[in-house]
Amino acid sequence: MTEQFPVLKNDLFLRACNGEDVERVPVWIMRQAGRYLPEFKSVRADSDFFKVCQTPELACTVTIQPILRFPLDAAIIFSDILVIPQAMGLEVQMIPGKGPHFPDPIKTIDDLKRVQFPISVQEKLGYVFDAITLTRHKLEGKVPLIGFTGAPWTLFTYCIEGGGGTDLKESKLWLLQHPQESHKFLQKLTDVAVDYLCGQIKAGAQAAQVFDSWSGELSPQMFDEFCLPYLIQISRRVKEVYPNVPLICFPKGSNFALKKLAEQSSYNVLGVDWTISPEAAREMVGLKVTLQGNLDPITLYAGKDIIHKQVETMIKGFGTKRYIANLGHGMQPQMTPEMAEYFVSSVHQISEDLIKHQK
Repeated sequence: MTEQFPVLKNDLFLRACNGEDVERVPVWIMRQAGRYLPEFKSVRADSDFFKVCQTPELACTVTIQPILRFPLDAAIIFSDILVIPQAMGLEVQMIPGKGPHFPDPIKTIDDLKRVQFPISVQEKLGYVFDAITLTRHKLEGKVPLIGFTGAPWTLFTYCIEGGGGTDLKESKLWLLQHPQESHKFLQKLTDVAVDYLCGQIKAGAQAAQVFDSWSGELSPQMFDEFCLPYLIQISRRVKEVYPNVPLICFPKGSNFALKKLAEQSSYNVLGVDWTISPEAAREMVGLKVTLQGNLDPITLYAGKDIIHKQVETMIKGFGTKRYIANLGHGMQPQMTPEMAEYFVSSVHQISEDLIKHQK
């Protein structure tokens, strides 16, 4: 039960999600637990990727590693968006140096019969819920814990393509040639994602993010037909059950959709990548929702002086109200913990100074 969890000591992130005043801009980093940390590599040396995801004690350990190292304002549970296709009966492997691989992807309409639906998320994904509950206790209230899911379209692409890093030709052809079957599959993925997010929140997640990592591969017209309705549906259905839990949507590459998402969905926060200026993003959504992002991850290779300047420009562009600092995508394996820490500290120091001068 929620009342049994330790008292939250740092609620900056949750306040920013809800549009409340903050004394400094909160910051967390996508993929903040991962291969750039030596302590994460140490865990992975003895366990394959999905074993870490499926073992609550290991998932908890790697979730907390960056919190022990950096002054972050939120933790995000260590897992993977592809646990949903796994739970629906598709085999997913994580190949070192290559990434996710489906040995037997969905190629024909007849292949959809292999997709299990409906499923019990408690039975199939209970290990994630157990990891969340354990992590809430182990965090000892230091920071809030974020849960997450992949968005229906992004999950769809992996199931069809058999992995990432492609031009999504097969997935887009499905939308064009089999729109009815595509919508049915997207709806099934949506239903599971809603149950999955609700399960995470029930287990102790204090916010949740929907990652639509491949939405930017679609035209605005295709996005409106095959992404937007399902993203809206997820936000509304989860909010019906948990109205006070902040929801975040990160439609990478689909910045054109920010205005529609702000007006039509129930997300508290919209994530943006580095291909839109903070000023343009703010103009599209106003102060209706909180914005999250959007430093180009490559900046973390550029040295402290450049990181400091870029962070200052970013925060001034977004403003310190209704804003959560983050990268425009995730940490990369070659990045150093030192530069990650400098990014986090720079956000705090620069934003604190700006807020003091605004008073």
